[in-house]
Amino acid sequence: MNERFPQEARFVIIGGGVIGCATAYHLAREGASDVVLLERAKLTSGSTWHAAGAVAQYRPNVNLMRLASYAVEIIPKLEEETGQATGWRQTGGMRVASTKERRAEYERTITAARSFGLEMELISPREAQEKFPFMNVDDLDSALWVPSDGLVSPSDVTMALAKGARKNGARIIEETTVEGFVVKRGRLEAVVTNRGTIRCESAAICAGIWSRRLGRLAGAAIPIWPSRHCYMITEPIEGVTPDLPVMRDPDLWHYVREEVGGLMVGQYDPDPVPFESSTVPDDYVFHLEPEDLDHFLPRMLPLIKRVPVLETVGVKSWIHGLEAFTEDQNPVLGLTPEVEGLYTASGFNAYGISVGPGFGMALGQWMLNGEPPFDLWQTDIRRFAPYHGSDAQVRTRALEGQGHHYRIHFPFEEMTAGRPLRRSALHERLRAGGACFGTKYGWERPNWFAPEGVAPKGVAPKDVAPKGVAPKGVAPKDAYGFARPNWFAYAAEEHRACREGVALFDMSSFSKFLLVGRDVESVLQHIAAGDVAKPPGRIIYTQMLNAKGGIECDLTVARLSEEAFYIVTGTAFANHDAEHIRRHMGQDARAQLLDMTSAFGALALMGPFARDVLREVAEGDFDNGVFPFGHLREIHIAGAPVRAMRITFVGELGWELHLSSEYMPTVYDALKRASIGIKDAGYRAIDSLRLEKGYRVWGVDIGPDDTPLEAGLGFALAFKKPVDFIGKAALVKQRAEGLKKRLVTFSVKDPEAFLLGRETVYRDGVKVGWITSGNRGVTVGREIGLGWVRNERGVGDDFLQSGRYELEIALARYPAALHLAPLYDPGNARVRS
Repeated sequence: MNERFPQEARFVIIGGGVIGCATAYHLAREGASDVVLLERAKLTSGSTWHAAGAVAQYRPNVNLMRLASYAVEIIPKLEEETGQATGWRQTGGMRVASTKERRAEYERTITAARSFGLEMELISPREAQEKFPFMNVDDLDSALWVPSDGLVSPSDVTMALAKGARKNGARIIEETTVEGFVVKRGRLEAVVTNRGTIRCESAAICAGIWSRRLGRLAGAAIPIWPSRHCYMITEPIEGVTPDLPVMRDPDLWHYVREEVGGLMVGQYDPDPVPFESSTVPDDYVFHLEPEDLDHFLPRMLPLIKRVPVLETVGVKSWIHGLEAFTEDQNPVLGLTPEVEGLYTASGFNAYGISVGPGFGMALGQWMLNGEPPFDLWQTDIRRFAPYHGSDAQVRTRALEGQGHHYRIHFPFEEMTAGRPLRRSALHERLRAGGACFGTKYGWERPNWFAPEGVAPKGVAPKDVAPKGVAPKGVAPKDAYGFARPNWFAYAAEEHRACREGVALFDMSSFSKFLLVGRDVESVLQHIAAGDVAKPPGRIIYTQMLNAKGGIECDLTVARLSEEAFYIVTGTAFANHDAEHIRRHMGQDARAQLLDMTSAFGALALMGPFARDVLREVAEGDFDNGVFPFGHLREIHIAGAPVRAMRITFVGELGWELHLSSEYMPTVYDALKRASIGIKDAGYRAIDSLRLEKGYRVWGVDIGPDDTPLEAGLGFALAFKKPVDFIGKAALVKQRAEGLKKRLVTFSVKDPEAFLLGRETVYRDGVKVGWITSGNRGVTVGREIGLGWVRNERGVGDDFLQSGRYELEIALARYPAALHLAPLYDPGNARVRS
């Protein structure tokens, strides 16, 4: 406390838990000067000190798993580097399964883990009991085993990171409270504390359960909520040794691990108890909540049957602490969209110890270099929307996320909290027409439509719809499972309608922007990899790249006039893409980006008879010679002004119709009255339609780690335009050196195959990649998946086409065919007809 308090620093880290110390450590280790970490009390005194300490590596995304595995790599090295013990023990970890559905989840999980390079295996109940002998396995089906998982002491790991940070020049100041920020013109200038103000280049809020409150002081919304998590520690038990694996029984909502010769027993229940407010008091230092045995014990009783020794052993202590949770169970990372220079790493859903070192590394590199080290979209704070500034929304959504921690994670599962929130002007019409809604970015979106008189639940075997009559007024409903879903037959009919007749999709949720001003062309020519210097009335499909050539945005740009462009991107990418464009526009550019998403609705009229419908109901000439593909026109339908854009994401003749939201019901009704019958269709059909055409989805198939050359999107690049676009140099170099990975299409004829994504790709028996997304190709009659193939020696056409391919799906291998062109209409004759 006698050392002079700093008045300036390059980087300020707020929070002295494992995340903050990991960030300071990696910044300092990378040679960053002037790193200051501020802790309001003592290191680890928030949530870190009472963390359970289990290190589990599997995550459903390759880069998230990469960050978790990084902890296993670096923690043993920390002891050598700093001399500070970390308590690391490679005990292995297992998850047991009591049901066939849980086993099906594990089979998918193991395949995905193998795709990403983590060894897992499915073991028998007896093998599980041999590893964890205190367990009764009579009712078990199987268990998932990860030999490289383990345990640490959370406080010791944090102290080792802090020691390493200091050793490399970082300064750690305890007993210092952050009281505010100085923000001018949207940029952070300083951090205000109770001991003085620190001017800085950037700061990171890594304050755990206090992060949301601190973000608000700067005008940034950090969408986390503090909630309670409980575990108990027993008295010592004979035979319990430090090498006992961590055992998780998600069907009974518990985990069990060794702790000082006894057992630690923790609970992730489906109805957790949140903290009452987003504002946690400052005096919660090494704080625990009162015991809540009425909530904990009812689910503890079934666990006693699994671990009988728990019935008689004494309880040494109860730990009931606060952790920060998010709605999708992924942390919140990155540069806040509201304040330039203000970062965060928060909301670790009670597994911060597993991923803390990795996220500290990632955030440190992000702060140093201005961009993340690799694709971290699944954790990026820009995945959240403005409504996440609402405590009511964040609380209910985060609580649902916490409750799903140990639930079976079914494919296509939709969350229900905080709904409905954002609704299209057609919502009630679509609901009356049998729509089953899903949600994305707060929007209610029709996933599929149930024909009148069918049951709302049930599993559809192959192409046969479930039988039964729905009670009047009962909404269609998803039935979750790992077999072909109950909606498949209905989405297949929507798919066929689009291919053979005409289908209508409500795409109002798509994010829509106007870029206006004198410099719009020069701004976009620099940011976009395609050539947007086209006359008004043209549409350009383009990517926006990072300096490494990776795809940051995948969107369409329509030129309205010399000084106006209309930009359309995916529903969930509004914050992300807008921030990317604004950040690269330049402060002096005479251009302004305006979000028009809520002002404009959008309908996609798609299918071979789409032109006939427009000729009947619209004013305008829709002949191919007058209105070709890639063009837009201002037309009228039923008196309403409509921006008709001839473009498609389903691979058919069609138009996207963009119009002011108040006209949507009028235009929809006029289209539906056309003499050619139009079928309402949803996003499940869009997915199967786009896969038949090989259309990519950003954040699923492609992202910042993938270049357009690798992704098969080289046709959209404008190497010869007079402006050097961001990422061009990296692409020129890559084109000269050759590609080491490529995104291609796979198909599987076996009717039992069911592709969801993350399945392993084998070439001649050797693992070479994984599937990014998959679905049934209804028209082509086979399962389709987009997937990456990697080879350090190159992935030319000869290499790709000469191999024998198999896809591992839920531990079973299926012969597959590789395709370099789309399976449906590879020459785009139908799109351009």
